[in-house]
Order: sequence, then structure tokens, then C-alpha cells
Amino acid sequence: MNPTYDFTGQVALVTGAASGMGLATARAFAQAGAAVVLADLDRAAAEQAAQELSDAGHQALGIGCDVADESQAAAMVTRTVNAYGRLDMAFNNAGIQAPPADAADERAEDFDRVNAVNLRGIWTCQKHELRQMRAQGSGAIVNCSSLGGLVGLPERAAYHASKHGVIGLTRSAAIEYAPRGIRINAVCPGTIDTPMVAGMLEGQAEAMAEIMKQQPIGRLGTAEEIAAAVLWLCSPAASFVIGVALPVDGGFTAH
Repeated sequence: MNPTYDFTGQVALVTGAASGMGLATARAFAQAGAAVVLADLDRAAAEQAAQELSDAGHQALGIGCDVADESQAAAMVTRTVNAYGRLDMAFNNAGIQAPPADAADERAEDFDRVNAVNLRGIWTCQKHELRQMRAQGSGAIVNCSSLGGLVGLPERAAYHASKHGVIGLTRSAAIEYAPRGIRINAVCPGTIDTPMVAGMLEGQAEAMAEIMKQQPIGRLGTAEEIAAAVLWLCSPAASFVIGVALPVDGGFTAH
């Protein structure tokens, strides 16, 4: 049974919120009483997910956003504040995979795209979230890195570079903003049962079988288990936790 939090009167923003870890986290924020903005590249899916939360009695707004486009990230934060008056918590979750490739053969366009979304996208979101939180003098941000931000794996250089970068971005900003009442941390999911991982399992069965051998808990994680970690990091229970890269990976990085 997860701890319960009371986020009544607070506002949460989640990117990549139309499915997987983002959707589970948006639902968890809503169930804890927060007004939630669900942003996703797939605007229709974000709007549908928000409508389902609204129909269940929660405050929710779905919007489209390409996080790699700074003007869209800025507009996302502006729309959040226009709708609900403030921004207290953000889970910068939007991310993509890069196709596996020998490091000598990776295509520049794949490197550029995965870093545009996974690293630059978190930079743009965090930047504009911080502008609002700096004005308020409070807030909590959780950036989504990965076990790929903590370790290396063959044929994953571009993706892991993006996720290592998220941790550096998180730590530096966390030190800068801790004295201003804003906490910034990262969560590092392991192999989680999400649509993106389902695609990997289908297309790269042998590689995923090897990864599962290194999973001490012996199973995939769930999106709800990531959501639980994000809510804790955003809650007063984590008030002295700043600049961490928290593995939520079934023990993978404990090897």
C-alpha cells in the first residue's frame, strides 16, 4: 500500500502524460488532490486522459506540447499558470528511445533527435518551470532519467548520453535552486512495463532477455511504482532530498 499525500490546492504538471509512467503519475497526483496538467506530443490523447480525470471529479487539463521546442514548453507553463494560478510540482517525463546501434554506426540524426527530446526537452521544461517557481519561492521538480543515466550498455550510446545528461542538468540546477525553496531531483526508472518497453520487447527479444537476467527482482516494474517515487520526491516527506538520481529499477544498478 502506497503512502497517501494531500496535494489539495497544489498544481502539478506532467509531460509525456498520455501513457505509461506519465499517465500513472498524473493520475496519482490527481488522486492526491492536485490540479493536474497533462502535456503530451499527442494532444488528443492528453486531452482524452485529462477528460477521464475530470469525469472522475478531478481538476485536469490536457494540452499538446513538443518539449524539444522551447516556445511550446514556455507556452505549456504559461497555460498551466493561466488555468490554475501557480505551479507547485512538475514531472518532466517525456522521452523517446533511440534505435540500438553499434557506437561506430550511430546516425547523427538519431543522436540529435534522442537528445533533442530527452535532454534538451527536459532543459526547456525545467527552465520555464523554474521561472514560475522562482517567482513563487517554492516548488518541486522531478526529471526523468533512466538506469541508462547511471550505467552503460552496448548499442545504447546516444540514448544513455541523453539520460546521463539529465542527471548533470538536475544536480547543477538543484544546487542552484535549493536556497530559493525549490527542490529538483531525478528518478531513474529501470525496465518498466510501458508501451515504449513493450515495443522494445517485441523488436529486441534477445537483448531484453539479457536485461531481465540482470533484474534481481525478476520482473518488470510498473508505471505506478515510478509514480509512487515521483510523488514522494515532490512531497514534504522528501523535504531534505535534493539533487539525487533515484534508481527505481528492481535492483539492476545494485550489481
